[in-house]
Amino acid sequence: MADENNPERQTLIEYPCDFPIKIMGARVEGFAQAVVEVVLRHAPDFDAAAIEMRPSSKGNYLAVTCTFRAISQLQVDNLYRELTSHPMVKVVL
Repeated sequence: MADENNPERQTLIEYPCDFPIKIMGARVEGFAQAVVEVVLRHAPDFDAAAIEMRPSSKGNYLAVTCTFRAISQLQVDNLYRELTSHPMVKVVL
């Protein structure tokens, strides 16, 4: 794999493709909407109605899965970076 700053690095993913990303955070008002807003900034054709939400067993956390049409590794990397830096987000997979 090439340098992480090189957008031409090798990847096993063929683009475009449907790419699921799971975002976890505290189960608070506005969390899912905040996640959708970030995803839409990077994937404007994302269908927000297609998100999947699953609360943790104790109900304290919420996992939101967004499957979007990824067009490049750079797009996925930028989305991942913005999500992981969001104050409401705990984990991104």
